[in-house]
Amino acid sequence: MLRFLKLLPLFIFGFANAQEEIVHSVYFDVNKYNLDDSRVENLVKFIKESDSARVESISIYGYCDDRGKEEYNFKLSTNRANAIRNKLVEEGVKNKIIVTIEGRGRVLIEDDIDNISEVRSKNRRVDVVMNFKEIPIEKLNIPGVFSEIHKTHIVGDRIYLDKLLFAKGSSKLTAKSKSELDVIVRRLLKYTNLQIEIQGHVCCTPPFYKEAIDKETKKRKLSTNRAEAVYKYLVFKKVPKTRMTFKGYGNTQPLGKGPDLDRRVELVITKI
Repeated sequence: MLRFLKLLPLFIFGFANAQEEIVHSVYFDVNKYNLDDSRVENLVKFIKESDSARVESISIYGYCDDRGKEEYNFKLSTNRANAIRNKLVEEGVKNKIIVTIEGRGRVLIEDDIDNISEVRSKNRRVDVVMNFKEIPIEKLNIPGVFSEIHKTHIVGDRIYLDKLLFAKGSSKLTAKSKSELDVIVRRLLKYTNLQIEIQGHVCCTPPFYKEAIDKETKKRKLSTNRAEAVYKYLVFKKVPKTRMTFKGYGNTQPLGKGPDLDRRVELVITKI
């Protein structure tokens, strides 16, 4: 069965100023390197859900469990890596961004562990490591738009959360995004007179769709879900509900700075 092994901390569903990386693992049966229909289906889904325009490079690493001869395991792990590489290319991934295809042989484990069968099954795998281009952050230089909350705001001021950018089709907050929101929380708890509307935005939808589909809920409410995710986190952090509302604006308010910066949430001062 193919599934996500982990999301490394640096993959933040679209955060700027960090090298973003996803590790996606494909698991194999004993002594096998072929992909059955279910594995192919899940691999194709993973490829299609990735933000292909921002993929900078892909590395593919094959592994085996600790049994068998070393030479055999290196060959098997290489065959597994090549099988994944071939499927990626077949699905439209360009050869030039696949920078590494490597069989790493067997993964050694301790003999006295309790769950040895499970550990071995997870070692029969290929890791597909996707590295993404950084999202450039530029000063917007728009009157009334700020990058942080301060005490001299007027009604209508916008706080553009330039480090809270979402992945394509996602409204999820990660640990990194929550740490960025913690800065906002501290400011809101300091300047208790401010009331805000949390505004969610999306990019890249066709003109006849003002809203985008949230890949987690499968509903066309992505900008609203992004705003609500921030709202719920601020409430969780003890910012009073009476000081906040949230609303999704779809693709109706692009910044004009490219699609990456439109996957965003803004705070608008509604009362001081």
